[in-house]
Amino acid sequence: MWSHRRRHIEGAVLTALLCAGLSACDPAPGDVREWKPSDHDQAVPGQGAQVAAKPGSQGADPNLIELAWQRNCFTCHGARGQGDGPQGPMVRAPDLTDPAWQGRVTDEQMIETVRKGRNKMPAFDLPQPVLDGLVKRIRAAAAR
Repeated sequence: MWSHRRRHIEGAVLTALLCAGLSACDPAPGDVREWKPSDHDQAVPGQGAQVAAKPGSQGADPNLIELAWQRNCFTCHGARGQGDGPQGPMVRAPDLTDPAWQGRVTDEQMIETVRKGRNKMPAFDLPQPVLDGLVKRIRAAAAR
């Protein structure tokens, strides 16, 4: 009998909390619009890109470069760029830290590959300061 009564009380409390929470979140009339996937992307006005340079700086904020790496590169190239990301072996991601690879590829070729994609790598629409920062990150990884 106690478990039946307890479930009834718990159900009543849960219903009361849900009702209170829903009514507290009701927006004012006219504040409601349907969510669109584009609402998730918060590009900087006038930049037309996903990640913007820090205002007044010479290049992109290092945090933005790392964010761009984590979102766009890590899955295949891994944390350091060795091609050991979760999808790296499947797509045969190159080891970007390999001195032989680094010697064959120019900074401009890296930027073009990121912009346009290549083989199984998709294109990424990133602003120039972030692209430059990614190239510096890749070059620095070979030096470690």
